[in-house]
Amino acid sequence: VGALSIVRFRTAIKEPLDIAFLFWSIAAGIILAAGMIPLAVIGSVIIGLILLFFVNKKSHKNPYIIVLSCQNHEAEKEAMKYVNAKVERCVVKSKSAQNGLVELNMEVRLKDDNTDFINALSAINGVNSAVMVSYNGEYMG
Repeated sequence: VGALSIVRFRTAIKEPLDIAFLFWSIAAGIILAAGMIPLAVIGSVIIGLILLFFVNKKSHKNPYIIVLSCQNHEAEKEAMKYVNAKVERCVVKSKSAQNGLVELNMEVRLKDDNTDFINALSAINGVNSAVMVSYNGEYMG
């Protein structure tokens, strides 16, 4: 059992920045309790500047999930080629195939805020449906 095991939270802390602030405050408290006030002040200034630098470097591009239902493999290839040409980044999260139908779940990051390409994607021959949902990487609950 460690010295910090007495710290208990009612909810899980998921954000990396929140965890950094948590450990920063615990470390500063331990250093201050040890009587090393100059070290706590200098360390807090340095850590504060580092955190300030990284907070401003945060990416502002929101990811989207595209759920794509295709009739066959050829339609899937054509749709994937179109998606890769229109988005900045595309990662296939899951793929399921059943009775010739193919369903893809992809996480994409758009080049700009224009989402009109999803209309053209659904119009591709062999594509049954194309659904795009905003996604922030977290689950509700």
